[in-house]
Amino acid sequence: MQTHRADAGRLLIVLAVTAAYFLTELIGGIYTNSLALLSDAIHLLTDLAAILLSLFALWIAARPARAGKTYGYLRAEILGALLNGLFLWVLVAFLIFEALHRISRPEPVNGLPVMLIAAIGLMVNSFLAWFTYQGGREQGHGMALRAVFVHVLSDLAGSMGVMAAGALLYFTHWHLADPLVSLFIAALIIYGSWGLIREGVDILMEAVPANIDLEELRRSLLGVPGTEEVHDLHVWCLSAREFALSAHAVVGDHADSDRILSDMSEVLARFNIHHMTVQIERDSRRKHEPEHF
Repeated sequence: MQTHRADAGRLLIVLAVTAAYFLTELIGGIYTNSLALLSDAIHLLTDLAAILLSLFALWIAARPARAGKTYGYLRAEILGALLNGLFLWVLVAFLIFEALHRISRPEPVNGLPVMLIAAIGLMVNSFLAWFTYQGGREQGHGMALRAVFVHVLSDLAGSMGVMAAGALLYFTHWHLADPLVSLFIAALIIYGSWGLIREGVDILMEAVPANIDLEELRRSLLGVPGTEEVHDLHVWCLSAREFALSAHAVVGDHADSDRILSDMSEVLARFNIHHMTVQIERDSRRKHEPEHF
């Protein structure tokens, strides 16, 4: 709960700063007729939606468990991050269409204001990247803050691209620089959101967490004294930072089941797994079990 509040506090600050710069880019893009600035402004608009969605997801995820949802609303954060990524892909289609149109029919753009606004963007996004990174590196922070950090990184690269476009427009009057930078920003959006979408899909599909080696985990469980076999082993994510496990453990006929379960719990804690369901089976029953995996 405390982690969710800390994430929410940082997100509110990012929301306020991003909203202010979005208005600056929007007005500047209209004034200068720069597609690159307008594209970056629309990118910031999706960031605002992403932050609002992340705040909503954190609020939902913090709600307590109840009879119908015994794990609570942990995966609301995952759904929010996944929707953020998909929303960005919708934006990409618009940016590519408009950029291709301007490549075939270049339009005049005032380069000097574009450079000045991009310079402000570099400072704003550098601060936000540091701010969200500092929050995201603290132990326990999840996908909500990481999703916004990815957005900010792509914004920072986008500001660099807009700065380059403004310089080319001002010093060389090469008007193709504006739509080409828009295509560059579209590529940044795809690259930045792909990892979040893939991770969100993996979690919803209950794939093994990327940072857990299943065979190493199996060997660690087999290292518990009295354990002869571990099968039907499954590990999945409840959220980006909470993992669950279920398994069958074959133990000797005279082994202390309570001690084995306690030792296994300590082993799993090293893998950051705190939701454990282990069925103990005596060695004498193994011949009656179906084939395991």
